[in-house]
Amino acid sequence: MDRKQLAIEKHKEWKGKIEVISRAPITNREELSIAYTPGVAEPCLLIAEDEEKAYDFTRKGNLVAVITDGTAVLGLGDIGPSAGMPVMEGKCALFKAFADVDAFPLCVNSKDVDTIVNTIALISKSFGGINLEDIAAPRCFEIERRLKEVCDIPVFHDDQHGTAIVVGAALLNAVKVTGKTMGSLRVVINGAGAAGVSIGKLLIAMGFGNIIMCDINGIICEGDAGLNSGQEEISHISNLHKEHGTLADALKGADIFVGVSRPNLVTREMVASMNRGIVFAMANPVPEIMPDEAKAGGAVVVGTGRSDYPNQINNVLVFPGLFKGVLAVRAKDITEPMKVAAARAIAAVIPEEELTEEYVIPSSFDERVVLAVANAVAREAVKEGINRIPYEEIR
Repeated sequence: MDRKQLAIEKHKEWKGKIEVISRAPITNREELSIAYTPGVAEPCLLIAEDEEKAYDFTRKGNLVAVITDGTAVLGLGDIGPSAGMPVMEGKCALFKAFADVDAFPLCVNSKDVDTIVNTIALISKSFGGINLEDIAAPRCFEIERRLKEVCDIPVFHDDQHGTAIVVGAALLNAVKVTGKTMGSLRVVINGAGAAGVSIGKLLIAMGFGNIIMCDINGIICEGDAGLNSGQEEISHISNLHKEHGTLADALKGADIFVGVSRPNLVTREMVASMNRGIVFAMANPVPEIMPDEAKAGGAVVVGTGRSDYPNQINNVLVFPGLFKGVLAVRAKDITEPMKVAAARAIAAVIPEEELTEEYVIPSSFDERVVLAVANAVAREAVKEGINRIPYEEIR
């Protein structure tokens, strides 16, 4: 049985990858009266007096909503909220398996920004954090921005920021392996959607160098017509020399290529034009260039989104630990410095003496990662003063 058929069979067998399990014993009348009426009235009254007590008396402090509108599901496109449910369930299962964070999938049947924002805001009191997932650009930028304004809990669009953080982590180590110099690098990002724009912004914040954004029309330059809100924003801080041209033009002399676009857009010859290139070709399941072709073109470090090649660039290294950390200190937001802290924490899991061209990012199953990320973002939240409770080392 091939993997596709096996996935169908297993999903049919599971009938969902998550379930609700009671933490309270309810096996007799006394237990029932404590867990439900009349006993439950007492914590209700305490929360009514002080809403923060919801964190003490309910699961809110360890519960994340994983929310989609089904418009950009796993590279499959706009397949709808119901079809996105298996992915949301899978995300929730990963939260629990990797970080012991409880998560609940919610699929919103609307493409209207106002409706989505209002829906999420109205249910947000039940959760300690919001993980937006598989929402198409440019709506995702507006939805996240507005939710951050109206919600008093952290809001995080994983397709944007989780991808950016794990790319940043892998690049920190790849730069060490290749002996390149931070701050003077030419970085080409192909794909100027949600992930690409967020990667660009984070790499600029981390000080990699000059970021060149490309889309289907080639290099993006400040002042170009037809840019969406995210592209317009990053155009002011990228492409410092106001270049124009194709992706092939952008790659000449480039130190780094990051692909979050479509299969087979990069050739061996394009890689050969780079400066001992670092190539992260992350289109899935078929990357912008296959690793063997990139290596044949002279790439020194190659990563993909696939698990069957070295250097898998996978968001699961980010979101479980990140949310574990923000929930631990009840952070009000997830900020740019917290994302940088997460990237540096992931990179630092691998000691410098262990770094190689085929090992610049930890395995998804490296148990050190979650706690490293959780502690790094929790400490940063405290440093910024956006925590509600003190930091204690997360173990």
